[in-house]
Amino acid sequence: MIIGFLTRDPEIRTTPNGKTVASFSVATNLVWTDQSGQKHEKAEFHNIVAWARLAEICGQYLKKGAKVYLEGRLQTRDWVGQDSVKRYRTEIVAENMIMLDRAGARSQVDRNDQPPMPSEPVINVEEAAGTAEDNQGEEEIKVENIPF
Repeated sequence: MIIGFLTRDPEIRTTPNGKTVASFSVATNLVWTDQSGQKHEKAEFHNIVAWARLAEICGQYLKKGAKVYLEGRLQTRDWVGQDSVKRYRTEIVAENMIMLDRAGARSQVDRNDQPPMPSEPVINVEEAAGTAEDNQGEEEIKVENIPF
């Protein structure tokens, strides 16, 4: 599971057998303070691969600079390059993705050419909670009582 920002637009391809694949990169930041009080920051770049319908959604809605939550598994591929040297590439194969940018929000990148993102539902907390009369007879659920 990672949360980060896309460093480039997703690249969409179709395999010879007709499967859609998207590849892109996500940057995450680690910030820490050492023993002397000095603040440090380190960026890590992750290669992401998405397949099938998730690849199509990534290609349609994600753009450079977008903030995303990704769930997936690590996969390392190896091959021999043209220079006869064995190479490795570790990727996150995405299994789930959540767009964290709000609809209509602007990031550091101009998004005039971006397709509209789905809007988030608006929930009125007072209407959702109902009135005290509506909730009579219902047992209150406490976090401490949840078994997991």
